[in-house]
Amino acid sequence: MTTADELQEHFTAKVPAGWFTGAPTVTTDEDEILCVGTLPGGSSPDAFRDTTREARVKIAQEAEARFRRRVSWGVIVDGRTTLFTTYNAPVATRLRLPERTVLDTLVDAGVARSRSDALGWCVRLVGRHQSEWLSDLRGALEGVEKIRAEGPRSL
Repeated sequence: MTTADELQEHFTAKVPAGWFTGAPTVTTDEDEILCVGTLPGGSSPDAFRDTTREARVKIAQEAEARFRRRVSWGVIVDGRTTLFTTYNAPVATRLRLPERTVLDTLVDAGVARSRSDALGWCVRLVGRHQSEWLSDLRGALEGVEKIRAEGPRSL
């Protein structure tokens, strides 16, 4: 299993100097690796995307072969994040009538185009309003992973 540190080191080494004002931020899950870097103020995300496309594709292909996950890219300019080439992973779920009713209400009200879009909207809303709690939870999970790695190995 690849660690977050390994991914960070890989992209920090592969991304050309001068692309970003510092090291890129690398986040991941089972399906995708997202590499986001900060551009100097006033830069154009579209210009960066166009001028670096060939090099980004090469870096992504190498990382996808090595880590077996899709690679997505993004930039931050003046505090605004722009993501491109992101991967939408299908996620199957079973919902009971009350949960489906919430999704259908969002669709009927025009907030979302579909149940899938409505579910994504709900997840983003929880992420925005519970970000501190989610961050604490991720930190606790990292502690569990560290302790588990230091423990005895199974046969």
